[in-house]
Amino acid sequence: MDEREAFRIFATSEDATQTQRHIKPIHWYVACRLVLEGGFMPDEVTPRPPFTVDPRDGRLAYDPSAARGGERTILGGLKTKDIDVTILKPGLGPVLAVSCKGAIKAFRNLTNRLEEAVGDCTNIHITYPALVAGYLFAFRANREAGIVAEEAPAGASPRRQLAANDIAIGRGGDPVEVIMRFHHALSELTGRRGIRDDVSRYESVALTLVEPEGGRAGEILTGFPREDSRILLRNFFATLYLRYDERFVYAAPDLKQVTRRRIWAEGSPAFAVGDPAGLPHLPTSYEPRFAGAQGAGLYL
Repeated sequence: MDEREAFRIFATSEDATQTQRHIKPIHWYVACRLVLEGGFMPDEVTPRPPFTVDPRDGRLAYDPSAARGGERTILGGLKTKDIDVTILKPGLGPVLAVSCKGAIKAFRNLTNRLEEAVGDCTNIHITYPALVAGYLFAFRANREAGIVAEEAPAGASPRRQLAANDIAIGRGGDPVEVIMRFHHALSELTGRRGIRDDVSRYESVALTLVEPEGGRAGEILTGFPREDSRILLRNFFATLYLRYDERFVYAAPDLKQVTRRRIWAEGSPAFAVGDPAGLPHLPTSYEPRFAGAQGAGLYL
């Protein structure tokens, strides 16, 4: 799943939020990226991405039939919790988890989202203090001009009608106050570095606004968060990988055979243009974890 396509579905979906059809593509995008860029084995990731690894030479292939949906249930310190995307290492249990959340309207309810985020993070870290936890939140960047409802042609489904509480971007082009407050609050929930640090903080947090209309639907809004923000999407995954390597690779050299991340051969079928086992298109928002033509099956 490509980033642009995942966010396009999120930004344009007309399905009720209870179905989670607007957010599921983002789960798949994160899971696929953890394999291609992160170097994690496909069968370690839930939902299971559409990839297989050749046991003979370690080369990666694209295989839609290998994909498996669902969420993994994690034992928390207070209750069990279904996590959107999880990596489980044999003999170690869950080592990395990402919660993917989104809001398409009714932004007045963001306080509840914050309480949920803090509670979920605390719950998981109580049982698994070494687990690397990420929180990815996307807003549909509804603009104030969209409050005016448009009449749909006869026979067409009615277009979304926006109320004042559904607006993310004001007429001047800046995020509305409630979005700014949410950004500030999320910025205080990121940055957990060591296993003895505050269990209510995530290792990495990202906030993004997504264009909902026209040919730009699915594009990440530029200019917010600002370049000095602690929760930029472009830093989200790199921080997850860094925290993971610090805890499970560098700090535990005796476990490297289990914990270190794969480096994929550039000649793997998954990346070969025209190969039946190749990806429909290579990702453009990040680079796969390549080792070059001779690097099949190598590790960090």
